[in-house]
Amino acid sequence: MGRLRNQIVGKRWLAPGMVQMEVYAPEIAERARPGQFFIVRVEEGGERIPLTLADWGPDEGTITLVVQVVGVTTAKLSRRNVGDRLADVVGPLGNPSKIGKFGRVACVGGGVGVAPIYPIARALKEAGNEVVCIIGARTEGLLFWKERFSFADQVLVTTDDGSYGRKGFVTDALGELLESGQRVDLVYAIGPVVMMRAVSELTREHGIRTIVSLNPIMVDGTGMCGACRVTVGGRKRFACVDGPDPEQPPLPLVHGRTHASRGPWIGRVQP
Repeated sequence: MGRLRNQIVGKRWLAPGMVQMEVYAPEIAERARPGQFFIVRVEEGGERIPLTLADWGPDEGTITLVVQVVGVTTAKLSRRNVGDRLADVVGPLGNPSKIGKFGRVACVGGGVGVAPIYPIARALKEAGNEVVCIIGARTEGLLFWKERFSFADQVLVTTDDGSYGRKGFVTDALGELLESGQRVDLVYAIGPVVMMRAVSELTREHGIRTIVSLNPIMVDGTGMCGACRVTVGGRKRFACVDGPDPEQPPLPLVHGRTHASRGPWIGRVQP
């Protein structure tokens, strides 16, 4: 018997409360690009939640998601097993991240943000950039996908407690990189809001173009409900459909994505 659409074909726990799944969704896998997301319903009548496209395999027809269990729906999803089918999987949604040849790019991922930063960093490397990846977590047991970043020119790993890599935050490693005098042309940062704010303040001091991801609540993912409305450069935007460029060259870049059970982000906050 062949695979069925929306069927879970792979599952493994990455860390406590964090699970990786592969879902058979060939149409999405064929069209997916870094920075896009999809919306899933675990069961009929269930909540619609947006999830990051952490990876995809067009040849296999699968998409990869990384879910952090933070609520009822993500808990239900985490209890599904290989062979189970999800009620709905819709995507790819949102606009792709801006990928081009920028020079030297630092990609910073904190916590579950390591998953969405991965396809962006990979695409930037394939576009001919020199890529430095900085990933971190509270402790070694919460780190995942370290081996996937082997394509990068440099990988820096941090843990808050020093149990793996250097002790400290991803911002500490980024600060050392910038203070070393090494040129950095662009920074991507995805993770907790407090982390992204710290990255933005740090890069602002150096005048480095920086793209971060916010996580507004989302309902439909197509721009109709307005729940993911944010203000960027003094203008109202919808995280689900606006970006990657706000069409105002002097303003920061904007693009959208999701983290776990929260909605896609929008926002380039500085310089």
